Amino acid sequence: MTKIASKAIPYAVAAAAGALAVALWPHNSTDAAASAEPLAEQAGPTVTVAHPTVKPIVEWDEYTGRFEAVENVEIRARVSGYLTEIAFEDGEIVAAGDLLFRVDPRPFQAALLAARADLTSAEAAFRNAKDEAERGERLLARRALSEEEAGRRVRELLQAEADRAAAEAAVTQAELELEFTEVRAPVAGRVSDDFVSVGNLIVGGAQGGTLLTTLVSIDPIHFEFTASEADYLKYARLARNGSRTSGRDAQHPVRVRLMDEDSFDHEGRLSFVDNRLDRSTATVRGRATLDNPSGLFAPGMFGRLQLIGSGEYEAVMIPDSAIQTDQSQKFVWLASEEDVAERRTVELGPIVEGLRVIRSGLSGTDRVIVSGTQFVRANAPVVAVDADSA
Repeated sequence: MTKIASKAIPYAVAAAAGALAVALWPHNSTDAAASAEPLAEQAGPTVTVAHPTVKPIVEWDEYTGRFEAVENVEIRARVSGYLTEIAFEDGEIVAAGDLLFRVDPRPFQAALLAARADLTSAEAAFRNAKDEAERGERLLARRALSEEEAGRRVRELLQAEADRAAAEAAVTQAELELEFTEVRAPVAGRVSDDFVSVGNLIVGGAQGGTLLTTLVSIDPIHFEFTASEADYLKYARLARNGSRTSGRDAQHPVRVRLMDEDSFDHEGRLSFVDNRLDRSTATVRGRATLDNPSGLFAPGMFGRLQLIGSGEYEAVMIPDSAIQTDQSQKFVWLASEEDVAERRTVELGPIVEGLRVIRSGLSGTDRVIVSGTQFVRANAPVVAVDADSA
């Protein structure tokens, strides 16, 4: 009895399995057909599209540079003597002509008095020689004086005149040396600290005079930078075809951004382009001039400068985030009129007003996919949503 029951169990299990399969078959085939319908009707991923912005722009090239003072003066002694006074505070802003240092003037005052006395003596000798020469001319006319004596008196007059001129020059030199005992600011600006203390003996003269301090002008101020040879050639060709005037012939506007700023808010003018390129670096030196009434810009400070790099033209621009990279190529995804994805290779320009300039590859009528590109495949359908209505 037990063996018969055990043999019947497999047949029962098999029958139950077959019945279950038959019962489930219609249900499974219906579900598969129902799920296949939406797959067939799917049109691809949803993406956001927008037309490129087309507007007239002017490109701005960027350079790194540093501020330099328009006037940078080393204040040196012009006469030798003991320093008796320092008339400024370290780091002070001074006006042109302000007293900075004073050298002991007493030896120079004495030298001026002696020179003036020599001049008085020379003038007296000149007047006497002039009288003698005039008298000799009258006597010679009456033949009461020899020609030799008359000639001697004329020569003495010429010598007295030369002595008087030398004495006048000595007085002028003594006056200058006395004036040089007061060292004054040649230009307005900010002075450094004093390099020599009161009481020191300083050496003057055109060569090797003691350096007392330095002085830099503040307003206006220069911004110096260098441009590459490629940029120089670009500007030269733009000038030749009339798209952009040469920087040597026009003071193009510039904009400067400091190292802690996000925007180029400081305006100035291009004021100088060098006459040659540096052989070692293949760069050309340029300089802009900016107003600095508040003294914000200091000589030696770094910054970024924007310079007009093109003439005005109609530019095609898109968001930089829409640009894709494939090794060395740049491309964008487009949605055709039939909502099919298309890959388009583009040539990039600079970023202007937050948008990337496209030099070639796009037109204003193209529908650029600006969002959802991670799911896009070439020649695959997409669901395009206009950015303006999204």
